Amino acid sequence: MESCKFTPFGLCVKTELLRIGKTQKWLEEQVSERTGLYIDSGYTYKILTGERSAPKIIRAICEILDLPDTPTS
Repeated sequence: MESCKFTPFGLCVKTELLRIGKTQKWLEEQVSERTGLYIDSGYTYKILTGERSAPKIIRAICEILDLPDTPTS
């Protein structure tokens, strides 16, 4: 089984979710509300591992979690 390799941005997102006691599901709901785009756990995983680049979603995640606008790689 291949291990997941989160980008620095992905690690930052996961760490912040743990710190504030929120789930990835919560984040996905917030992103969908804010952007009007559908986002599920599979898509979130691809963003956090760098498989997908979605500037609008990444920007929304940064705003929701109050993160600096960090690069995904």
